[in-house]
Amino acid sequence: MKKFLWGASLLMAPTLSMANDALSGADTAWILTATALVLFMTIPGLSLFYAGLVRSKNVLSVLMQCFTLTCLMSVLWYVAGYSLAFGEGNQWVGDFSNLFMANVTKESMSGTIPEALFAGFQMTFAVITPALIVGAFAERMKFSAMLLFSSIWLLVVYAPVCHWVWGGGWLSDLGVLDFAGGIVVHITAGVAALVAAVVIGNRKNWPQTAMPPHNMTMTVTGAGMLWVGWFGFNAGSALAADENAAMALVATHLSAAMGSLSWMACEWKKFGKPSVLGIVTGMVAGLGTITPASGSVSPAAAIVIGLLAGFICFNAVIIVKQKLKIDDSLDVFPVHGIGGILGTLLVGVFCATDLGVFSGFGFGGDNTSIGSQMSAQLIGIVSTIIYTAIATWIILKIVDVVTGLRVDDEDEYRGLDLALHEEKGYDI
Repeated sequence: MKKFLWGASLLMAPTLSMANDALSGADTAWILTATALVLFMTIPGLSLFYAGLVRSKNVLSVLMQCFTLTCLMSVLWYVAGYSLAFGEGNQWVGDFSNLFMANVTKESMSGTIPEALFAGFQMTFAVITPALIVGAFAERMKFSAMLLFSSIWLLVVYAPVCHWVWGGGWLSDLGVLDFAGGIVVHITAGVAALVAAVVIGNRKNWPQTAMPPHNMTMTVTGAGMLWVGWFGFNAGSALAADENAAMALVATHLSAAMGSLSWMACEWKKFGKPSVLGIVTGMVAGLGTITPASGSVSPAAAIVIGLLAGFICFNAVIIVKQKLKIDDSLDVFPVHGIGGILGTLLVGVFCATDLGVFSGFGFGGDNTSIGSQMSAQLIGIVSTIIYTAIATWIILKIVDVVTGLRVDDEDEYRGLDLALHEEKGYDI
């Protein structure tokens, strides 16, 4: 009997070897870790970052929105989002062949990792993108409206754009470079935030009344979590434990550091003092801007990208808030939207291989020059802005008819914690 089992094991050995070759334990372990890191960005990272920035009477409402979106977007992603984003479909959107992930089995593979893990990693991006938009309408949108808007937006805006870029759609065929979500995450969220802020209107008495953050300690804690989690966001997008992931991690860190310093310097020069709020916002600008370029550029280029991110996003905040008087409460568009646009453009330059120390790692698709790659990047940016803006406006108008978008004046004055959830963040 022992001889039979031994012989059978020899016969099975080639099959087992082939299975092991298909699945990379190292890649799987890294993407498992990266998935946890990206989820960590939303809860608790983004949740605390946003919660500290609002007034104390709205702290729980922001935490509730981020937490609930994590739950709801996760379910919607598995029900239909994954199929629409990564189903075969056509050049514009996936299909419904994989609803409820019907075709994803324990044995299904996506490259060298299980497809279930790939879907889970992508799910965390689908979670954080609608959560970013929360910052634009913080302190004034109905909870029911937020849930309905985010649900429709995920399926109508996020999933199709994700398909365009990462699911084999028309921007992918065009050769557009977006390593970790400059277009898919930051431009879509930033543009949607700007549209939402305009449609829903400014907070009562803003900007006549100052509405400073109520707890900067909470915000800095959340910012630190975002920085750490972003390594999963960008380096994890290599979908392998390899040299691309390593370089993406380095580029991510350097851009975040330089973005912080750049923003701090701008603020110091303009207002005479550097602020904690400024340096952590500069970090987020540096992270958002390097995201589309993180797997395509050198460390030296990442420093330049971070420098530009801090300077340009700092001035974008001033333009949106002070010049245009648009109450994008937590600066989602000027930081994430402008950062995503800037990074998506700059990757078209710094991915070139003939820039000396600033050289990147080559072009995508059939584009072989800075000019042709920049053309592809511009098409990706403009098309995403137009589609996202129009679709977001339509969704908001539909939601307004169904539930109404905004709480009444009395509830806004009381604060959303008590008005919508009958709870207080602080017992003082």
